[in-house]
Amino acid sequence: MKFNFDTKGIRFKTIIHLLIFTLVIIVLVVTLQIWFIDTNYEELKTDNTENTAAQIASVYTSKGLDEAVKEARSAAAADDMFIVITRNGERRYPAKDDSSYAYELSETENNFRNRNTDTTAIEGFIKNASTERRTFYYAEVLDKNSGKAVTPKDKTENQGTTDSKADKNISASQAPEDSLTVLYILSPIYPQKSIINIMQRQLGYVALVSLILAILIGLILTRKISEPLTEITGKAAKLAEGQYGVNFQTDSTYTEITELAETMGKMSNELERSSMLQRDLMANVSHDLRTPLTMIKSYAEMIRDLSGDIPEKRNAHLDVIIEESDRLNSLVNDMLALSAMQAGTLSMDIISFNIHDAVDSILAPYRVLEEKEGYTVHFNCREDIYVEGDEERIKQVISNLLSNAVKYCGHDKTVFINIRRWGKKVHFEVVDHGVGIKPEELSHIWDRYYKTSSNHVRPTRGSGLGLSIVKEILVMHGAKYGVESKVGKGTTVWFELNTARPPQ
Repeated sequence: MKFNFDTKGIRFKTIIHLLIFTLVIIVLVVTLQIWFIDTNYEELKTDNTENTAAQIASVYTSKGLDEAVKEARSAAAADDMFIVITRNGERRYPAKDDSSYAYELSETENNFRNRNTDTTAIEGFIKNASTERRTFYYAEVLDKNSGKAVTPKDKTENQGTTDSKADKNISASQAPEDSLTVLYILSPIYPQKSIINIMQRQLGYVALVSLILAILIGLILTRKISEPLTEITGKAAKLAEGQYGVNFQTDSTYTEITELAETMGKMSNELERSSMLQRDLMANVSHDLRTPLTMIKSYAEMIRDLSGDIPEKRNAHLDVIIEESDRLNSLVNDMLALSAMQAGTLSMDIISFNIHDAVDSILAPYRVLEEKEGYTVHFNCREDIYVEGDEERIKQVISNLLSNAVKYCGHDKTVFINIRRWGKKVHFEVVDHGVGIKPEELSHIWDRYYKTSSNHVRPTRGSGLGLSIVKEILVMHGAKYGVESKVGKGTTVWFELNTARPPQ
């Protein structure tokens, strides 16, 4: 495994952040533990002892002395307590050896014998002068010979004697001393400083292990993250060098990395396609420019060498030169217009105009085709439909769509132009019954110089930018547009404009 600790890399920063997070958690735990011990240690020991006494008393009441002794032994082992149950004044049931707690037990028994005659439970603290040990004691009458447990009530605290005893008086009926079963519990109160030292040492080991684990986890996680990213970076570098079609798929299980790889793959495909279109563009532009220039040069030479003195031939040759010059001029104008639209520098004159009249003015040249070549254009539109837009640009759109429809209209040589109002929109469509467009080609017909595999009926010589210009004009108008086609049945190209009121 190769480690790259680049200070700006994901691997290094992830490990650092994990270490910082681990240290913050450790410091927080240590601080809270120390604060908790400082403020609540004695209270917790007292509550734990009283709860243990209540549990033993409950077992004694419900199951008898033997089960209570078992419960006492279990509690003593679990909670570091010394527990004794006496009956009739004898220590008959110690939970463990009492030699280490002889002084504390003796003092507790004396305090119990000297208790108030109405008290059945006492508690407090004893300090052993010889061992410097401080102990919390608790003594409670479990029952009288009748076996009935005494339930503590109304505890009131009373400051104790010179050995730091503090009794809690619990009101209950008094019984003869030799008939009592008494529970004694001694719980050592360790110096808080020693507890904190032990805890700090233990937490030191925990911190060391945690930091090591954090580093290992960080290395594993960052490896799973950085390796796919490094692989993608390497492939992106190849893409930048012009190696298109690079496969960016990775074995990463992270959604974000997988999505990044898929996006980069799509970008690679699009760049490859864009590069191909760029090459086609250069080839098409070169061809479209070269053809009229060649024709112009050729006919100019013919005028110079052959037809200069023959008016009929000279005029015919000049007509060809003029036609090719017009075609060249149209191509250049289309390229300039498309570039201006895509750059956003082309201004529009938005007005309200009659769409019926606009289309009718475009159809005039096609009447010649109806007469000479048998083409038919059906125009279906009410005369009172007004739309909002740049009239000249929309006419350009309609003219281009109609020109394409005539090219591909099929053997019936019929084209339909349908315009109808749909709510606040005016829907315009051009329909032909030609060979149609393959589904995989539909999304590309708006691209520059893209040519479908369909054969057109009427040979034409266009710039190859018509539908690209249509798209840009409609985008500038914020219009919806689209194309629907079925192979062998024909094509429908449509767009929608906002309705408008007639101009005043």
